[in-house]
Amino acid sequence: MSEAPELDRLAGLVERVTFHNEQNGFCVLRLKVKGERELITLIGHAAVVSPGEYASAAGHWVTDREHGRQFRATFVNISPPNTLTGIERYLGSGMVKGIGPVYAGKLVKSFGAAVFDVIEQAPQRLREIPGIGEVRARKITSGWADQKVIRGIMVFLHAHGVSTSRAVRIFRTYGHNAIDMVRENPYRLAQDIRGIGFVSADTIAQKIGIARDSPLRAQAGISYALTEASSQGHCGLPYAELVPLAIKLLDIPAAIIETAIAREIADAVLMPDTVAGQPCVFLAPLYYAEQSIAAQIKRLRIRTTLPAFDADKAIPWVEQKLAIQLADSQRRAVALALSAKLLVITGGPGVGKTTLVNAILTIMGVKGVKPLLCAPTGRAAKRLAESTGLEARTIHRLLEVNPINGQFKRNADHPLDCDLLVADECSMIDVPLANQLLSAVATSTAVILVGDVDQLPSVGPGQFLADLIDSGAVPVIRLTEVFRQAASSRIVRSAHQINHGIFPSLPAKGEASDFYLIAADEPEAIARTVVDLVQTRLPRKFQVDPIRDIQVLCPMNRGLTGARGINLALQAALNPPGEHSVNKFGNCFSVGDKVMQIENDYDRDVFNGDIGQVTDIDHDEEELAVTFDGRLVAYPFGELDELVLSYATTIHKSQGSEYPVVVIPISTQHYMMLKRNLIYTGITRGKTLVVLVGQKKALAMAVKGRQVERRWTRLKERLASTRP
Repeated sequence: MSEAPELDRLAGLVERVTFHNEQNGFCVLRLKVKGERELITLIGHAAVVSPGEYASAAGHWVTDREHGRQFRATFVNISPPNTLTGIERYLGSGMVKGIGPVYAGKLVKSFGAAVFDVIEQAPQRLREIPGIGEVRARKITSGWADQKVIRGIMVFLHAHGVSTSRAVRIFRTYGHNAIDMVRENPYRLAQDIRGIGFVSADTIAQKIGIARDSPLRAQAGISYALTEASSQGHCGLPYAELVPLAIKLLDIPAAIIETAIAREIADAVLMPDTVAGQPCVFLAPLYYAEQSIAAQIKRLRIRTTLPAFDADKAIPWVEQKLAIQLADSQRRAVALALSAKLLVITGGPGVGKTTLVNAILTIMGVKGVKPLLCAPTGRAAKRLAESTGLEARTIHRLLEVNPINGQFKRNADHPLDCDLLVADECSMIDVPLANQLLSAVATSTAVILVGDVDQLPSVGPGQFLADLIDSGAVPVIRLTEVFRQAASSRIVRSAHQINHGIFPSLPAKGEASDFYLIAADEPEAIARTVVDLVQTRLPRKFQVDPIRDIQVLCPMNRGLTGARGINLALQAALNPPGEHSVNKFGNCFSVGDKVMQIENDYDRDVFNGDIGQVTDIDHDEEELAVTFDGRLVAYPFGELDELVLSYATTIHKSQGSEYPVVVIPISTQHYMMLKRNLIYTGITRGKTLVVLVGQKKALAMAVKGRQVERRWTRLKERLASTRP
């Protein structure tokens, strides 16, 4: 592995603060550096900075096409000035409340280099200066104290290996108590500060002097292990899995782990329970979310206040109105939807879920039923709106998320204003979001949940839709009949064949089709073929845009045929990085790059899985702009860990989305991930064309691989206990 290049050093007097963002600390400074005739431009992060101060930095020299030679700093330390001129400029900059240029001159003239000692240790002497009374003296003293605290925090964090941009985030989160809070429990950083994980917090803890076998470290490690498990879909873990996992993570004896688990349970951070007879431990929020979902389902079964409908009359009427012919299963579903308080509609592609929902909404609309429509992702909501002709929102927007704290304004005390709630793509909804949604539904409201239960479960913890269906707690309509028009699509036929464990029928050589398998054996050959297809062959044959219309979906992230490797190869082919690109957090971004948001950002109103395109990079302001569905969103360079390239993404990340063209590399290297529901989900993301690239053997493994990794959740049992 190649070593990181050694950092250059720079130090000088801050002559001018060209730009400073108080929220993230980003700054552009002009420095007077010994041995340099011209002022030097320094670009970095500092919590506070003022002309006259002394800046020392570590980073690299770069040459900007427009602005010339610049120093881009990884670390910036700001210290008070030590010359009379510097002191006067610093005090006159407005950084210390109560002092402007006039009083700065008077203070330096009276006290010289000792002015800082006077402010700090003998503030009563400030009143020796004409014009400085009691109020102004108090402002000066208070302003100086604030600046000192901030600088102390930054020095402390730098000394413990925290970068300036992360240190600014810590200060903005904890304020003047930052040092005390970090010293007391550095592991809270992993929970409170985006971009700092357990490993980083643990490193800080070791530097502070927290023992490896301390109870604090053990408890933090257990919570981290369970949080990581939740990101893999689990709501809890059996003791038999959690203890070895924590031992491996922390490298401490089992006895300490077991004691720490008992303490976390005593503090109600963790909740004990059993799943299928096995003793388990749940993170408290997920434990209570499961309990709440079961309670909400029981509450919502109370009879609706919807008007009465005559299904025998309504169904022929809606068939004529919409010029459709409903299948028997769809007629039963319509009749049930018109009378049931809660209903689940599930089925694969081409079985008429959308037609069914439209029919129900059309019938209910005649009697003035007020609906609300939602889906987990922006793309899914957009599709639902297009198919129904009604407004559809993401669940987060429907619940009116507060961007400041991530809390929802719609809840049990302030429920959604509707008679009927329709939620689509429910296989994507995890346990916490399902709980938030159901809690915000008024008892009088009817609920229809729509989704394909055979797709992958949610990326987040739990398997809400599957557990709800399997519990028998609500009526379920499973649509199985593939309609004639849909059946003509080999994509649809292949998806259903795979779902039933049958190897899909492939087109003959030269046969026109919307579903292909291109043979390639070695990972290198698969990757080359994928790039060639996206860059040249598919755009030429099908007149599609390689960036806008084609999406590569990979079974996993790692390896030559994983999302990371394919992304780099496609970026090099379609939009190679140039001198205006920006490298951050292991990614290189350029204008034109296709990117994906990888976490919910309520402040920016973008969510995990949203795909956009980089439209601008401003190196002066250290800011990158991304357009999501026509909306421009700005990211400071220090926050680009929210984005990844998305020429290729994992099949898991594609849930709820549809793309004109889908390309799926498939290799026996992916054997751990080759499950039927994974390939089924990937294929059903393609609207007009799906191309698999790889080995028939790998596809056969996936078709046979019905076994799905168990998710540790007790929701099914909790729901079953509510059955009438």
